[in-house]
Amino acid sequence: MKHKEFISEIGYEFNGQPRTAYRVAGSRVSIDSVIGAYRRGESPERIIDSFESLSLEQVNNAITFYLANQEEIDEYLQQGEIEGEIIGRQINEKFRAEKPELYQRLMAAKQRSLKSAA
Repeated sequence: MKHKEFISEIGYEFNGQPRTAYRVAGSRVSIDSVIGAYRRGESPERIIDSFESLSLEQVNNAITFYLANQEEIDEYLQQGEIEGEIIGRQINEKFRAEKPELYQRLMAAKQRSLKSAA
């Protein structure tokens, strides 16, 4: 990967498999957050408004890292979305099993909300 000095890597496990998370160097802000904003068309100046702990230089460096490694980072971001969906399903299933009455009430309220919004 090019420009690795612009990010920091954090190792973790997901379902027993080693994974790597990327953060903007010198911060706890994920590259996912910065690149998500960039892909939505936000300018670097607008991004630092959302992440006050970041400098304009850090945001520009994160974007530079992304553009230099776009294929790998797009794959990383896609994998993160998949993992997020899996975790969401696991939490939902656990909640449904442990609190079935509350789960049913919440689902009924959600359906009512969806019908009234339509």
